[in-house]
Amino acid sequence: MTRPISQSCETSTADVCGVEFGRAADGMPVARVGDLVFAMLPSRDGKHLLASAWRVSRPLAELKRDDFYSYHGSIEDEAAFRARVTEQAEHSLDLQALARETVRINCNTPWGPSQGATLYAEGVVSHTTAGHGGFKLSAERNAAVHPLLRADDGFYEEDAAWAIVTHTFPDLFTRYDRRIADQTVRDSWPDAWETIFGRALTSGESREKDARAFAWAHAGDWVVIAAIRSEHYDDMTEVIATVGGKRGDSAMERRFLVPSADYAAGRFGFVIDEGKHAAYHGPSSFVGWRGRTA
Repeated sequence: MTRPISQSCETSTADVCGVEFGRAADGMPVARVGDLVFAMLPSRDGKHLLASAWRVSRPLAELKRDDFYSYHGSIEDEAAFRARVTEQAEHSLDLQALARETVRINCNTPWGPSQGATLYAEGVVSHTTAGHGGFKLSAERNAAVHPLLRADDGFYEEDAAWAIVTHTFPDLFTRYDRRIADQTVRDSWPDAWETIFGRALTSGESREKDARAFAWAHAGDWVVIAAIRSEHYDDMTEVIATVGGKRGDSAMERRFLVPSADYAAGRFGFVIDEGKHAAYHGPSSFVGWRGRTA
């Protein structure tokens, strides 16, 4: 009996997932998955970066930092590195099993003429264009999409709406695709997700829902919309804030000085504490404010 791929990958990454782990010439953790090599690079802040390169055939032990040129964000530690690489290997195996077909379809999309297409299944096609792309579902396939998520024209763009297609037809996607798609639907359409799955999303489970909670909690507070290191006061950051963080010509702006050591933008904005952060009316480091004193 053949074991599930996920179980096999956990028990023998090198043999089943096709992952080769090792150490580079300078000791940094590296790995190979097919034509890709990955490295956990040290960064200046004491953390690490996940990096990759394509078609580097030399043994892992001979690789150096200069061999890697694509960067994929920060990574916590070697355990996280191994998990990310194993996930990539699982994704590659799943893609092979799905056997998607590259086709040529002459048609127009909301993003321009199709320049290439991938057939996932009958009625499920992913199009690429000069600047964007996304899925086109046939009328029959589109009818299967939940009404709260359904696009009337059957087009689902690649930035976020692709996740709706993945949510609707999970068997056409890899496990990695499905994990990312579920989070994308939570982040972008939390109300629909809650209705479909019958439970409320809690704090930290949906960016959009957390943003709403932040906006409600700080509707009457001064929230920073721009910040710059002060040219006039050492170790201070000059900020521009509006009530509720609103933007636009009608939003009243006010400047404050915040100790640079205290300032951090946060997920949805920095909230001014009027008991700690002084309103500021002096010369500005913002080009648009120079000459203004209000």
